[in-house]
Amino acid sequence: MLFFIEKGYRTIAHDRRGHGRSTRVSDGHDMDHYAADVAVLMVHLDIKGAIHIGHSTGGGEAARYVARHGKERTAKLVLIGAVPPIMVKTQANPGGLPIEVFDSLRRQLADNRAQFYLDFAAGPFYGFNRPGASARPGIIQNWWRQAMMGSAKAHHEGIKAFSETDFTEDLGNIDVPTVIMHGTDDQIVPIEASAPLSAKLLKHGTLKTYDNFPHGMCTTHAALVNNE
Repeated sequence: MLFFIEKGYRTIAHDRRGHGRSTRVSDGHDMDHYAADVAVLMVHLDIKGAIHIGHSTGGGEAARYVARHGKERTAKLVLIGAVPPIMVKTQANPGGLPIEVFDSLRRQLADNRAQFYLDFAAGPFYGFNRPGASARPGIIQNWWRQAMMGSAKAHHEGIKAFSETDFTEDLGNIDVPTVIMHGTDDQIVPIEASAPLSAKLLKHGTLKTYDNFPHGMCTTHAALVNNE
């Protein structure tokens, strides 16, 4: 955010419902509500000509918002390591991940959320589990800090939201120029079943791939990602 502020942009981030400092509401932990929440925020702040940048689950949220609510208020869209078009394996999406992968995430979260978040950040999220990678404790601890601020219920139900939501129709309805950025070593949202497929569905999509970049590339390769 500091990078874009220094470039003269008004820069706004929100904490998704049940996450961070937002209220720990008991319901609405799905993409329809996530996008509708953004719509209310945009109207409340009366923002027009916005560039929405969504990473991971946020990429799905941003895509659904722009497709269903934000056409008149959006100038451009950026999806980074994003979950669309759909993560889970289905008949229509044979290259997706088996549902058992997401069931395992739910089990680990329910069994020991604090340890799960440490392991997730110290391992596949930032690629720190790769041979020769140097784990950065500050990044891991900050990821854990942000995660533990939120609601366990919101996070548990959010796994279904990011993994099982089908964004195919949303992508086809997006008219604004959209850049898709994805690392080839993304262990959370595998590139083969995400970015190239999304690019084909978009009317004005540009796909950019980055060799051996992890899912958390916004942090591990911040300077390059920001400039792109």
